[in-house]
Amino acid sequence: QVHLVESGGGLVQPGGSLNLSCTASGSTLDDYTVGWFRQAPGKDRLGVGCISQSDDSTYYAEPGKGRFTISRDSAKNAVYLQMNSLKPEDTAVYYCAVSTYYYCSGYQRAYTTWGQGTQVTVSS
Repeated sequence: QVHLVESGGGLVQPGGSLNLSCTASGSTLDDYTVGWFRQAPGKDRLGVGCISQSDDSTYYAEPGKGRFTISRDSAKNAVYLQMNSLKPEDTAVYYCAVSTYYYCSGYQRAYTTWGQGTQVTVSS
């Protein structure tokens, strides 16, 4: 069974960048579509984007379009979320999750295994 660990979160000033990692053990991430989600305090968990199992095509939710990039490193069994031009409203706990769907899905129920999350705080 796949086990996911997110890392790379922290405190960053507005306009700064962070690169979050999602590393896996117990299985190969290449066998999954991998999604990134975030949950701000007092708010629902929302999708950030995903990278498909089929052809590594990516999808981004509107808040991160043009600022966030998801990529996969098969050799390291990892998926990354590069976040640039960060804003205070990007502050949240960020989660990665895997789905056996062949293509990206926006439905959280499609994702069967989740990491524990990593905190991202954007503040001056």
